[in-house]
Amino acid sequence: MRSIRARILGLVLGVLVLSLTAISLKSYFDAQHEIEELFDAQLAQTARILQGMVGGDMPQATRELMQRALNSALLSQRAASEALPANGHPYEGKLAFQVLDDSGQVLLQSASAPADLLRRMIVDFHQQAPQAHAHQGAEPLSSTGVDLLGYHTVPLGRYHWRVFMLQDQQAGKWIMVAERGDVRGELVEKIAMRSLLPDLLGLPLLALLVWVAVGMGLLPLQQMVNFLKSRDPDNLAPLVLAPLPSELEPMAASLNRLLQQVNVLLEREKRFLADAAHELRTPLAVLRIHAQNAVSAGSADERDAALAQLIGGVDRATRVVTQLLTLARLEPNAVQLAMQPFDLAAFLRQELAELIPLALERDQELTLELDETADFLLRGDAPSLGILLQNLVGNALQYTPEGGRIQLDLLALDGSLQLSVQDSGPGVPQEQREQLFQRFYRQGPGQGAGLGLSIVQRIVELHRGEISLHTASLGGLEVRVRLPRQ
Repeated sequence: MRSIRARILGLVLGVLVLSLTAISLKSYFDAQHEIEELFDAQLAQTARILQGMVGGDMPQATRELMQRALNSALLSQRAASEALPANGHPYEGKLAFQVLDDSGQVLLQSASAPADLLRRMIVDFHQQAPQAHAHQGAEPLSSTGVDLLGYHTVPLGRYHWRVFMLQDQQAGKWIMVAERGDVRGELVEKIAMRSLLPDLLGLPLLALLVWVAVGMGLLPLQQMVNFLKSRDPDNLAPLVLAPLPSELEPMAASLNRLLQQVNVLLEREKRFLADAAHELRTPLAVLRIHAQNAVSAGSADERDAALAQLIGGVDRATRVVTQLLTLARLEPNAVQLAMQPFDLAAFLRQELAELIPLALERDQELTLELDETADFLLRGDAPSLGILLQNLVGNALQYTPEGGRIQLDLLALDGSLQLSVQDSGPGVPQEQREQLFQRFYRQGPGQGAGLGLSIVQRIVELHRGEISLHTASLGGLEVRVRLPRQ
C-alpha cells in the first residue's frame, strides 16, 4: 500500500490537474468568444469607415485613382515589410474589402480581396436553402433571395472567410469587409498556449511544494513513528507525546489503553506463576517424599501406606492447580460471562445433587431451604455460579466435623436473590474473617489451597453482587451472597 503522503499528493495533484484543465478550457472558449466578438466589431467598424469614404456619387476616374492608390500602397507595404518587418504585419494580406454596386459589380477593392467571394457566398446559401432562387446576372443584390446583410462565414479554397456585408441604400452601394478565418484561429491558439504554458511549467513546481507541505503536515505522525521505533520492546509505559494534533490523540489514547491491557495481562501471568510456584512447591516436595517412602518401604503395608499418602498428595495438588486455573480465568479482562436468565432454585438442586455423596461420606447433613412459591429467576452465568456453589459447599463440608450439618438458604428479595451457606463447624473469629478472602490464607488444618473464597469473591464481583461473612445460627460460619436479578 502506498504511503499516506503519496496518496494525499496524488489526490491533491489530481484535483489540481482537473481544476486547471477545466479552468483552461473555460478560458480558451471564453477567449475564443471574445476574440470573435472583437474581430467582428473591427469588421463592422472598417465597413462603416469605408461607407463614409466612398459614400455618394464617385466618378469613375476618382474610383480608378483610389484603386491605383490602394494597389500602390499595398505594393509599397510589401516591399517595406520584406526590408523592415517591423513596418508591416503578416496578417495584413489576410484582410480584404470590396465596394460593389447593386448589380454586384466591384467598384473598389483591396488587392487581397478574393475575386469570387460574393459568388461563393450566394452559392453556399443556395446549397443550404435550395428553395431560394439563384442569382441571375445583373439582377440587383437586394433581390437575390439571399440575406446578404450582416455576418457570414464563407468557405473559399482552403480557408473560411468571415464576411460582414453593409448596404448603403442612399448611394446604392454594398460594402463587404472580409477576414480569413486562420487569423482568428492563430490568435486564439497563441492566447491559449500563453495561458496554459505557465500552468504546465508550474505544475512540477507546484507538485514539489505540495509534497513539502504534505510532509510538514504529516510531521507529527512521522515523529510518533520514530518515537515508537526508538522505544525498548520491553518498555510498556504509556506514550508521552504531548502536544499532539487532534487527529492523533485518539490513536495515542488507544495505544496507551493497549499498553495498559498488556501490562495487566503480564502482571496476571506473573502473579499466576508466582502463586503456582508458591503453592505447588510444598505439595511437590511432599509427593517426592511419599514416592521415596514407597520405594524404600520395608514391607507391603508400609508401601501401601506411602502410596495412599502419595495419592492424597496428588489429589491435593490437583485441587490446587484446578483452583489456580479457575482464579486465573476469573481475572479482570480475562473472562466475559455469558449472562442468561435461569431459575436459580432449580440450578441449586441440580448442583447439590452432585455434592450430596461427599456429605454422606462424612455422615453430614446437607439441606436447602427456600420458599417454593417465590420467583427465583436470575440473569447470570450458570457455569461460574456452579463454581461458586462448589467452593462454598466444599469449604463447609471440609471444615464441618463428621456428623455435622450444612444448610443453604435461598431468599427472593426486592430486585435481588440472597444465597446463604452456613455450617455447624468451629466458625471463624470476627477479626480473622476479612483475611479469608486473601489468597492462600487457610484457617485450620484444611487441605485446600486457600483460594476458595477468593474465587467466590471474584465471581460475585463479576455479577455485581455482594458477599459477607457472619456467625451462623448453626454455630459455625455463614457466607451470604446477594446477586442482582439483572
